[in-house]
Amino acid sequence: MTTQTSLYDRLGGAPAIMAATEIFYRKVLADPALVRYFDDVDMDGQIAKQAAFLCMALGGPTAYTGRDLRTAHGPLSGLTDRHVDLVIGYLAQTLRELGIPEADIAAAGATADSVRSDILNR
Repeated sequence: MTTQTSLYDRLGGAPAIMAATEIFYRKVLADPALVRYFDDVDMDGQIAKQAAFLCMALGGPTAYTGRDLRTAHGPLSGLTDRHVDLVIGYLAQTLRELGIPEADIAAAGATADSVRSDILNR
C-alpha cells in the first residue's frame, strides 16, 4: 500500500505556503502590469486569503472561506492571459528560490493554471 503525499505537504505545509505567499506578493506588487489590481487592497488580508486558498488547492486542510474565483476576479477589468501567465511565473520563481523541486513547481503551476478560466471569467 502506498500513500501519496500531497503537494501541500511536499511544499512544507501552512507555514511554508504562508512564507511563499508573502514573497510571491512582493514580486507581483513590483510588476507594473499587475500592481494596479492591488491599489485598494488590504495586502495583509490578501496574503492571508491567498495562503489559505493555496493550502486548500494544493491538498491541505480546507480553511479558505473567501469568495469563489469568478466572483473575486470579476470586477478586475482588463485581466488577460498575460496577467495570469505573469502570476504563474512569479509563483514558479518564488518556489524555485525556496528550493522546491521542479516537479512540484510544475504541479503548483498546473494547479494555478487550472483555474485560469475562472479568473478570466470565461
